[in-house]
Amino acid sequence: MKRVFLSFHYANDNWRVQQIKNMGRIEGQAILSSNEWEQVQRQGDVTIKRWINAQMNGRSCVVVLIGSGTANRKWINYEIAHAWESGKYIIGLRIHKLKNLAGFSAPAGDNPFAYIKLNNGKTLADYVSCINPPGTSSTEAYAWIKDNIEAVVDKAVKK
Repeated sequence: MKRVFLSFHYANDNWRVQQIKNMGRIEGQAILSSNEWEQVQRQGDVTIKRWINAQMNGRSCVVVLIGSGTANRKWINYEIAHAWESGKYIIGLRIHKLKNLAGFSAPAGDNPFAYIKLNNGKTLADYVSCINPPGTSSTEAYAWIKDNIEAVVDKAVKK
């Protein structure tokens, strides 16, 4: 099983991310409950960075699970930039088609890698793939992710 760090917008996509974790195809970090995350946040930016860095430690690949509100969020940007600077492999996987707890999918969000600027004037979007599972329904997207997420991670690592 692939050990990866999962980067995602907690409030919007926690339910979708749990679906992916429950597939049993990848091993992501423990997902904090909303109360646990609030406790970390209350301790300030240094504590949040320390928590992210500790969770990312020992994982070679960061999978950014992209929902409608993922792009350009402070901690998503930090996780992506930290992964890049640490030499970790990064891949984006769109999850907006998966249904949330209320049974709704969401519109596709912006590419979060387009918000990370590099010293050469380019953005990470020029280097990091952002995969949109085929199909139009939640069921089709779920099936594709379940059947392909390991290969997606392998492809990112072999790039």
